[in-house]
Amino acid sequence: MELGKGNPQQIRQVLLFFVFLGGSLVCSETWRYSVAEETEIGSFIGNVVKDIGLGVEDLAARGARVIFDDYKPHLRLDLQTGNLLLNEQPDREALCDLTEPCILHFQVLLENPLQFFRAELWVEDINDHTPTFTNKHILLKISESTAPGTSFQMDSAQDLDVGKNGVQNYTLNPNLHFHLKLQDSEDGRKYPELLLDQPLDREKEPELRLTLTALDGGSPARSGTALVRVLVLDINDNAPQFERSVYEVPIPENSPLDFLVVRVSATDLDAGINGELSYSFSHVSRDIQKTFEIHPIFGEVRLKAFLDFELLQSYTINIQAIDGGGLSGKSVILVSVVDVNDNPPEVVVTSLTSPIPENSSPEMVVAVFSLRDQDSGDNGRMVCSIQDNLPFLLKPNFKNFYTLETESPLDRESKAEYIITITVTDMGTPRLKTEHNITLLVSDVNDNAPTFTQTSYTLWVRENNSPALHIGSVSATDTDAGANAQVTYSLLPPPDPLVPLASLVSINPDNGHLFALTSLDYEALRAFEFRVGATDRGSPALSSQALVRVLVADANDNTPFVLYPLQNASAPCTELVPRAAEPGYLVTKVVAVDGDAGQNAWLSYQLLKATEPWLFGVWAHNGEVRTARLLSERDAPKQRLVVLVKDNGEPPLSASVTLHVLLVDGFSQPYLPAPEAEAAAAAPADPLTVYLVVALASVSSLFLFSVLVFVAVRLCRRAGATSAGRCPVLEGHFPGHLVDVSGTGTLSQSYQYEVCLTGGTGTREFKVLKSVASNHRGSMINVEENSDFLNGFGFN
Repeated sequence: MELGKGNPQQIRQVLLFFVFLGGSLVCSETWRYSVAEETEIGSFIGNVVKDIGLGVEDLAARGARVIFDDYKPHLRLDLQTGNLLLNEQPDREALCDLTEPCILHFQVLLENPLQFFRAELWVEDINDHTPTFTNKHILLKISESTAPGTSFQMDSAQDLDVGKNGVQNYTLNPNLHFHLKLQDSEDGRKYPELLLDQPLDREKEPELRLTLTALDGGSPARSGTALVRVLVLDINDNAPQFERSVYEVPIPENSPLDFLVVRVSATDLDAGINGELSYSFSHVSRDIQKTFEIHPIFGEVRLKAFLDFELLQSYTINIQAIDGGGLSGKSVILVSVVDVNDNPPEVVVTSLTSPIPENSSPEMVVAVFSLRDQDSGDNGRMVCSIQDNLPFLLKPNFKNFYTLETESPLDRESKAEYIITITVTDMGTPRLKTEHNITLLVSDVNDNAPTFTQTSYTLWVRENNSPALHIGSVSATDTDAGANAQVTYSLLPPPDPLVPLASLVSINPDNGHLFALTSLDYEALRAFEFRVGATDRGSPALSSQALVRVLVADANDNTPFVLYPLQNASAPCTELVPRAAEPGYLVTKVVAVDGDAGQNAWLSYQLLKATEPWLFGVWAHNGEVRTARLLSERDAPKQRLVVLVKDNGEPPLSASVTLHVLLVDGFSQPYLPAPEAEAAAAAPADPLTVYLVVALASVSSLFLFSVLVFVAVRLCRRAGATSAGRCPVLEGHFPGHLVDVSGTGTLSQSYQYEVCLTGGTGTREFKVLKSVASNHRGSMINVEENSDFLNGFGFN
């Protein structure tokens, strides 16, 4: 590797020190590196850290990169070591063709702060191509009168290698008539000529076959051969002569195919076949052969490929005219390619930072790009601009390099993406324009808190729900993006620590779905509320909250409960009805309550079964049992009624109560025997048993009659002591779980009732006498004074 044009290392370091001290963007010194073509990829070329004088850590920190003038990645820079490594296997012939030396110019770019270092990569040729002749068979027609010492020009061999690896020598197989002489062409290459040593004799030897060998100077040397056929002709003593020794022709680079470049002409004083001329190229390169063609008869030189001023600006074409006798004349055509504005400007972005944070400071470098126009003069001068009304500006830098920088703060929520159009126009005629779009994304900063769709939510849950039931959802949105917009939901601690919120509800932190953890009971808890928080995942995190109110809807889950008559008594309650009762006589009243609310607590009553179906009726709304007709002697003295109490829920729930009614003549008729006694009496008995039963019944009847008389006397006395003839009051506080009910004949949670049996004009009624407030804590049922009376009628 050759560095610094041979300057010592100490001098280079001193120069670099003064360059950096002066704050220059471009280092004036050009570093030179060399590499042999076909070197393996990844090979070490040089170390920029040693050449530039920076530390290895500065490379990554300052965004170091390598940029070639042709924008191809021939080398790559290892930021860990500062080594320049071969990024692709170089081919000198593809890169520079026949140009020598083959130099690739590049710059080492440091972005922050911006600084350039110029360098060159010299690609050295190796001997990897064999010399080849354009024509493998060369035909020479030589007159037998040709004098010894005459030379015959031969086509030179072509070798893509250059320098010593190009064609260096030609050899000819030994023969009696010819030897080989090397000549130097105007472009510095050698071409062979045949020199006649002895006169030819067509009659002895009409044709000679010679082998021409071209040798290059490589190690090992490569060679190519061509067969030379020499036809001996009759005398031809005049060679062709061109009108002009040099033809100078300018051609625009946009000339079409088959364009006439020039028409050449030569004359020959000989006659016949010796005066017939043919035109051809002589000692031309492969590029000329691919680009031009000459008509062998008329001498017209035309284009067979397009010209490109940017690739090659001029051509030197050697032509010759050969007469029928093998004599030739030479001339040169100098073609100069005229540039036209046929290349639009090019925009190459070498560095782009996207996305950029929305809180970026002004003058932040967003992109570094360069402009190139392969035309020359005004055709290659360029003007660059971007759209107006953008928070960005362009700043020119070294050698058509520009930086795109922010001009004002950005806001991603207002605009998250910018499409910046870089417009480049050259100054040629006509002007050519190129537009290059850069898409710049603005990254988010957590500057927006989540926002709920509602400030408060009202959710309804039917009681007796299954655990883990989805009862509703809350939703919050965040105008930020990415993790800053990912919302997490949570339950906030209730202000009242006694509320067991954690056991009632839970929330899915990802989607805000709310779930009831336990089965709710409307009768125990009708409503509750709590607050839900929404927090994003930004740093720092932002949050907001909303109020959630949960209302429990009632379900028909409570069966009507019969308060009177009591169904859990040890002996059934028997109602006494005198046979003289009028239709509509109030026998009793069924009192029931329902723990539900609304229509689920609306109760209705109906007579389900009866001993005499048409004797009694039940009022549907208040549960009063009344006689439906006059009683007769044929009616059984004991009646059994089954009353059904049903609520209005869906589906309806019901309870039944059994009433025992005893038909008596006034209140003096003793009880009839129980159904078990009747069954026993129905069975046949012996006379002695019958006598004993009759005696026992008589004694019992007398005793019962005495008790009834005693009770009647006591009742009359009590009636005198009370103003309204009331019986002892049945008091008590109903269980607190009973809730409000509606409909006639049902109890409210806030009331209690006193009931008694009253005697009057031979009627016996069940009346609601008194209500007390729900906050009154009464004692249990007080029946001490009339216990004998109630026991006498079968009450417990």
